[in-house]
Amino acid sequence: MQTFIMLTRLSPDAARSPQALEELEQKAMARVRKDCPDVEWLESYAVLGGCDYVDIFRAEDMESASRVSALIRTQGHANTEVWPATTWKKFKQTIRNL
Repeated sequence: MQTFIMLTRLSPDAARSPQALEELEQKAMARVRKDCPDVEWLESYAVLGGCDYVDIFRAEDMESASRVSALIRTQGHANTEVWPATTWKKFKQTIRNL
């Protein structure tokens, strides 16, 4: 399993109230769980800045991560970026062999 970080920015018309925002999240995550059962969701953060949320999840490959991104885009009315991530410890092991 690979780790992925997804940045999400909601469209301005995605939710008009805090309750609508929570319903949107529940709907999007239900779809991810249904269509991507192999994905392991690790954590979600609400952030201030260029995006609204940062999510960390594990998936078998980039294709699975792309499916998650597509579902969030369509179900969550959002723009997403997905970044593959490596732990610092593993990265150091990789560069030691260069």
